[in-house]
Amino acid sequence: MKRFFLSLLAAILLMPVGSSFASEDVLRVGMEVNYAPYNFSEVNDENGGYPVANSPGEYANGYDVRFAEKIAEHLGKKLEIYKIEWDGLIPALTSGKIDAILAGMSPTDERRKQIDFSLPYYRAKMVVVVPKDSKYKDAKSINDFKGAKITGQLGTFHADVVDQMEGVDKQEPMDSFPTMIAATNAGTLDGYVSEEAGAQSAISSNPKLTYIKFDDDKNFKTSDDDTTVAVGLAKGSPMTEEINAYLKDLDIDKVQDEIMTEMVKITTAEEVHKTFLEEVKDIWNQYKDLFLNGVVNTLLIAIISTILGFIIGLVVAVIRRIDVNKKTNPIGYYFHKFINALLSIYVEVFRGTPMMVQSVIIFYGLKQYFDIDLSTMFAAILIVSINTGAYLSEVVRGGINAVNAGQFEACKAIGMSNSQAMVHIILPQTIKTILPSLGNEFVINIKDTSVLNVISVTELFFMSKSVAGSTYQYFPTYLITAVIYLVLTFTITRILLLIERRFNDRDFILESSTGATNVNNSSK
Repeated sequence: MKRFFLSLLAAILLMPVGSSFASEDVLRVGMEVNYAPYNFSEVNDENGGYPVANSPGEYANGYDVRFAEKIAEHLGKKLEIYKIEWDGLIPALTSGKIDAILAGMSPTDERRKQIDFSLPYYRAKMVVVVPKDSKYKDAKSINDFKGAKITGQLGTFHADVVDQMEGVDKQEPMDSFPTMIAATNAGTLDGYVSEEAGAQSAISSNPKLTYIKFDDDKNFKTSDDDTTVAVGLAKGSPMTEEINAYLKDLDIDKVQDEIMTEMVKITTAEEVHKTFLEEVKDIWNQYKDLFLNGVVNTLLIAIISTILGFIIGLVVAVIRRIDVNKKTNPIGYYFHKFINALLSIYVEVFRGTPMMVQSVIIFYGLKQYFDIDLSTMFAAILIVSINTGAYLSEVVRGGINAVNAGQFEACKAIGMSNSQAMVHIILPQTIKTILPSLGNEFVINIKDTSVLNVISVTELFFMSKSVAGSTYQYFPTYLITAVIYLVLTFTITRILLLIERRFNDRDFILESSTGATNVNNSSK
């Protein structure tokens, strides 16, 4: 066991701390890689896909990718593409994790307060996506949707322009286009606002949907900042001027038509009627490598973090349980009080705040304010470990308290020190008592790794989002994901139950043997 823990510690310490180091020869570009046809995921470079730096075996393709290649070539830099959740793109840029954002992002006034933007490299046309059998399918104006449940993507102007549609029942904005597509297919929504290229890709994979275009005088009133897409850059970046000089001499409309037509064609499947099971099978066959990579990363994070979290929880609980005599050791008494206060703050903070919030603060905050650049995997293990440690410290404390107080007194009576009593008598019983809780925490960690997608950890859920956003087949993709999670947790739960049963059986044998010995001794 000692060798195992030492090997585990060595492996963690050898993990790279920095995800990537800034270089003048490299252009690090962030995008979601799940927003077809702007940027989407592929499993090879057959269609001109570009390798994703933080997700080995995955390739990014789309309008944003092709433009990123053009800009990198103009700047004389090597391109590196980083797969980052939408909400994490701006924090990644401002903290220096990436150099630019090319992700279908519009240069709104609110975003301009945080970052700079280049000249536009795309101009969008707004449409409304609805079911083919919708009573609104023949609408000629945005005001022909009275009573309809309409929404847009969270954090974009799409959600804001819904207010221009007279009499609509505006719904809460949703986090992604696959989510809105699934809701529209299910009838929860009557439609959602999109731009035309994205709508074309969406209906290609969802034959029950269509989209409605409007004449300019009957369409949404938008500004150029809303309907154009630009490169996001850090405030004061010297690249802004260079990129603008390149875009200024470019015929954007011509390039846009050429590249977007190709990307829509790639993401538009031939309309072939397939059963639901056939759709699931096709997605699995095409993207199984991405799913499996996600499983490996999920299990790696969950296993290491649960072990480290248990060690942290054990140490915290033992330290808080120590009694220091104020009269015989006043300095030690007050020092212990101080350490106890710090540990109490640690436990309360990490139990009282969501892991997603902790992830953003630790991963982006350390880089932005202290210039500590953690790799995504190192950050993931660190975050889940300290979060798990906070919860398990209370579990261990409860296990220690469950040991009969008479045993503590007995240890003192035979001359054992506090540390000897804790190590040889109390903790073995505690660990046996809390074993089911440890197993439960491990299962929870497998599922909770899904929140780490906010810092671009390529675990199972983040990989699933890429597949869903690239295929626009939301329900089949997440059914596969749900089955994988179920298989993982079911298998691990059964293994843990088997281990627990073996522990109990061994204890039963030992108790039986001891009882038999006592009987024989008494008969003599």
